[in-house]
Amino acid sequence: MHVNTEKPVIGITTGDLNGIGPELIIKTFSDSRMMELCTPVVFASNKVINFYRKGIQTEHPFNFTSTKDFSNLNLKQVNIFNCWEEEVPLQPGMLTEMGGKYAIRSLQVATQCLKDKQLDALITAPIHKSNTNLPDFPFTGHTPFLKDKFGAKDVLMLLYHEGLRVALATEHVPVAKVASLISKELLQSKLNLLRETLIKDFGIDKPRIAVLGLNPHAGDGGEIGNEDQTIIKPLIEALQQQGHLVFGPYSADAFFARGSYNQFDAVLAMYHDQGLIPFKTLAQGGGVNYTAGLPVIRTSPDHGTAFDIAGKNLADPESFREAIFQAIELLRKRNEYAIYTANPVRKSRIEKERDDSA
Repeated sequence: MHVNTEKPVIGITTGDLNGIGPELIIKTFSDSRMMELCTPVVFASNKVINFYRKGIQTEHPFNFTSTKDFSNLNLKQVNIFNCWEEEVPLQPGMLTEMGGKYAIRSLQVATQCLKDKQLDALITAPIHKSNTNLPDFPFTGHTPFLKDKFGAKDVLMLLYHEGLRVALATEHVPVAKVASLISKELLQSKLNLLRETLIKDFGIDKPRIAVLGLNPHAGDGGEIGNEDQTIIKPLIEALQQQGHLVFGPYSADAFFARGSYNQFDAVLAMYHDQGLIPFKTLAQGGGVNYTAGLPVIRTSPDHGTAFDIAGKNLADPESFREAIFQAIELLRKRNEYAIYTANPVRKSRIEKERDDSA
């Protein structure tokens, strides 16, 4: 299917059925102006959507069409693609086996449609790791699942809000394992992905990338761990010699406290909390999570299932709405890049630069 960047078909998963995902969908698409930007296809069931629609107050009504046929989508309403017909017990705010099971069903069906090119992009609502560890889903989250589904060599978790972009070298792994995972090969792969996505998906020709140190004070010259001196710094120097604008390693606390991130197009953090605590503090709920390295576009809000407020009409759809806006923008940028590189001279230059950085 040719990507329609004017009004793309956007797939949306429900996330955990007892989390805030359904509420975010209803609140976001009760605004009919969203249908001017995209054709949304929600992978759920009519019964789930109707259950939540009754308890959510919106300024405008949430209308939808039930469908199982991509050749006959309603361009003016939300399309509910029914992934199951059976009754599913819903318990808003509760972590249940069923909430996770059907969240994965939604994700698997939506991802297959994305792979079959029936969708232009995918937005995933939050799932919970405690109830998604299923026999047919041996993954720690969306990112490794999508990596496997699309056969990607590597992927990169990138969160961004306006000019702030934070990528993770490691994702959902115990802190006790982080240091053992940090290697030249891992960091080079992540930095190559980050540089490529900044060029291809964000339109930044010569991106400046900051790399955070692993240890406090970036190791303090080897006094606090040696990974920064023996792994991270030599790799950065090698990439600089190849002409890449990569700098560091920086002490994470001072880097964010002094606003140094404003001097760079993106930041590579070594582990989850090192990057996401400052990111979420600065983004104030408006951040978007993007999976770089895939042949498709996938975004999500930068928050979790929020069981504590699920079913209480308290969920803020700002990050979810922004995930949709950004998926549309990423599609546009990637399409522009494809047109740009269609010129054989430009393509040859880009391929040479990629080979030099390998």
